[in-house]
Amino acid sequence: MTKKSKKSRKSRNDSFFERVYEVVKCIPEGRVTTYGAIARFTGSPQSSRMVGWAMNASHHCPGQVPAHRVVNRQGILTGKNHFRHPDLMQELLESEGIQVDNDRIVNFNRVFWDPYKELI
Repeated sequence: MTKKSKKSRKSRNDSFFERVYEVVKCIPEGRVTTYGAIARFTGSPQSSRMVGWAMNASHHCPGQVPAHRVVNRQGILTGKNHFRHPDLMQELLESEGIQVDNDRIVNFNRVFWDPYKELI
């Protein structure tokens, strides 16, 4: 792979990550969304895993990206191991009034935030 193609791929990933971060910054306190919902909203419905990569990288970004508000489609805290300590994601969610039991959001459908409904 040439330097030019590596740079091009990095630019595409960076712009995708930035779009993801802008959506995540809109999630209100006390609500959560999913990797897939963000991927669909950004126009890349097959990119849920890339949204996860963006969340993992968000801890190194300037500004606040509330990555703790992004969970998998079943409401499971799959990203918890990418925080400073494994309980931090749950602690942050609970501090916002979201109940978590056994790494899963309780009443997930009630606190789910859909970017399509909220941002369009």
